Amino acid sequence: MANGPVVRIRRVTAEGETPVRAVIEVDRRAGSPRSSGSAGSAPPLMAVEGATEAEVTASLMPFADEDSAVARLLAQRSAR
Repeated sequence: MANGPVVRIRRVTAEGETPVRAVIEVDRRAGSPRSSGSAGSAPPLMAVEGATEAEVTASLMPFADEDSAVARLLAQRSAR
């Protein structure tokens, strides 16, 4: 099993609820022994709302797929 951070897109609205809201988050403890005891979710880097899950995922995917985009989002969050 690989250790290291995991970038994920997570839906935050309930199934069937509109508008659909999802976030990009980076789980820095994914795959580590410490991850099993932690509760909750990582702080979101970016949030998007849309009419459908496909629309929201499509708008977040370019940011989640690019390491440089994730690095910029992390830098922006830490600068706040």
